[in-house]
Amino acid sequence: MVSLPDPAGSRSALRLGFVALSDCAPLAVAKETGIFARHGLSVVLSREPGWTAVCGKMFHGKLDAVQSSAGIAFALGLGLAGMRCEVAVPLIFNRHGNAITLSTELDPRRIGQGEGLRDFLKQAWKKRRRLVLAASHRYSSHHILLHSWLERHGLRAPDDVEIIFLPPPTMPGQLRAGRIDGFCVGEPWNSEVVVSGGGWCPATSADLSLGHPEKVLLLSGNLLAERKEEALQLTAALLEACRRCRSEEFRDELIGILALPEYTGASERVLRHSLGARSDSGRRGPRDGPVGEFQAGPPNRPTIEKASWVLAGLRGTGAFPEATCGSLSRIYREDLFHAARQRLTRRGVIA
Repeated sequence: MVSLPDPAGSRSALRLGFVALSDCAPLAVAKETGIFARHGLSVVLSREPGWTAVCGKMFHGKLDAVQSSAGIAFALGLGLAGMRCEVAVPLIFNRHGNAITLSTELDPRRIGQGEGLRDFLKQAWKKRRRLVLAASHRYSSHHILLHSWLERHGLRAPDDVEIIFLPPPTMPGQLRAGRIDGFCVGEPWNSEVVVSGGGWCPATSADLSLGHPEKVLLLSGNLLAERKEEALQLTAALLEACRRCRSEEFRDELIGILALPEYTGASERVLRHSLGARSDSGRRGPRDGPVGEFQAGPPNRPTIEKASWVLAGLRGTGAFPEATCGSLSRIYREDLFHAARQRLTRRGVIA
């Protein structure tokens, strides 16, 4: 873990966790450009190794809020992973941002976007074992998207493919070492493999589920109960940061911030590959547009419809039992989003 203390060094600083991914950008930008300070906030950023650590620290009260994969809100709020605590989602940071990356041992000429994968595994898979693919967490969008992609092409886990769970920054190294054959993860870790020539991408998350919610701001119940005004200010600051991240004019500065070792530590070349106007799939040619999209408006709203996409996807993976139920509006909080947005309107940041 790497902690980035606020210059004020206040004991009352908010403890805000994140994982080294491109979509930690709103947190990094809010810190590095002074947005937190302008909102009167003292914030300590804490880089965590993966989503398992994020879950544990939220449950044990060691973090006040986190940049979180959307499904983790339900894992904690409904106790799906054996840990239950009050949490709330007041803000969605971005759409998309993930991709499926495969080893070069899986021939893109035969596999295409995945339609040839089943036949390839039957006829030409030299390892003669089940394919091993990684996702970042059982309750993540990556797991949802990976299942969806496999089923679309006639394969199921665990019968045909083994899915394991690894911290996002470790996946490129595990692929290079041959311990896994591919993965679904957020940027910049797909681009790191593609740029180095070690793999290729048959599909991005936009190809698989256009417009799906990705990372969210997850607040602890204790923060809302004891420091609600600061929680709303934090939400407003990060909504402002999302707006900044979306700006084309800010793109070079954004890449420079994310390249810092305390955030992703990825090279600017790799970050530009995923955040630029065009990206290369590795073997299937270029594609238009960035892999992920930061938002600054209605897509940031944590609606019941977005929550339902997550729950339906988790049910599809088997991670969310059919009998499990709970109030979606208790976790996905549009009221908090609107209250935070009103603060930005009063400041003249948004209309």
